Amino acid sequence: MADPGPIEDYAGLIAVLQQRQPGFGRRMQQVAQFVMNNPEDVAIHNIVGIARQAGVHPSAISRFAKELGFGGFAELQKVFLQRLVGPKMNYLERVRALAGAAEPGPQGELDLAEPALVFDTFIQAAMDTLLRLREDVDRNALEGFVEVLLAAEAVHVVAARGAYGVGAYCYYSLSRVGKRAFLVDNQGSMRVEQLAAAGANDVFLVLTFDDYTPETLEIAQAAHRQQKPLLVITDNELSPVAPLGRHTLYVKEARLGHFRSQVPAMVLCQSIIVSLGRLINRG
Repeated sequence: MADPGPIEDYAGLIAVLQQRQPGFGRRMQQVAQFVMNNPEDVAIHNIVGIARQAGVHPSAISRFAKELGFGGFAELQKVFLQRLVGPKMNYLERVRALAGAAEPGPQGELDLAEPALVFDTFIQAAMDTLLRLREDVDRNALEGFVEVLLAAEAVHVVAARGAYGVGAYCYYSLSRVGKRAFLVDNQGSMRVEQLAAAGANDVFLVLTFDDYTPETLEIAQAAHRQQKPLLVITDNELSPVAPLGRHTLYVKEARLGHFRSQVPAMVLCQSIIVSLGRLINRG
């Protein structure tokens, strides 16, 4: 693969990370995943705050920046700040306002003894992620999702663990709008048999985020080897399933301690299925 050259903007950063991420060690992988899933935080917080959120020492952030060819963290941060300025300045101001809200403590834990604080924090995190989704979603890929789903004879939804709730909703809602759907749930450890049941004109809808559930990866990779079309919803371009999708959409879900907001993924899936339903009923 050709050297993408020096990093000048956010798109260049993604290109370099996609090329070099497989060769990173465990700690650098951890930093790479964090900065891709939390670009606004990287743009507005100092290195100590970012390291705390990422669960690494600040020196790991500095080493990551230098590994990518930057002189230090400040140069890396400029790339993330550039992503938000200009037409997105109002968005940057909103994100900074949200950043001043209550955050998890040094160990990444919310103060669960204060329900009102937990409630406010989750509301603000949902607002943040929805604003981010609206700014970042690939509208062409969004239309492509609906077109592929419309043409498919059936949809096989692949989702587990943290993504299972959204996947189960997709299975239910696809069925409600008149599209044959199946939930690949690996019940009885029968994921191979469930994969084999897919028809030639079916499509797989794959949802997995930063835990990248092994069973989901196995099914997605097997379907891809069999040249089945995949539609992928995942967290960023470094996800192992991202390159497998005929169309891929990215959702950066807010993490609050050990909890992950499912609001943006649910909204994205709802919009896709509602659009699909209107086309089915119109036909």
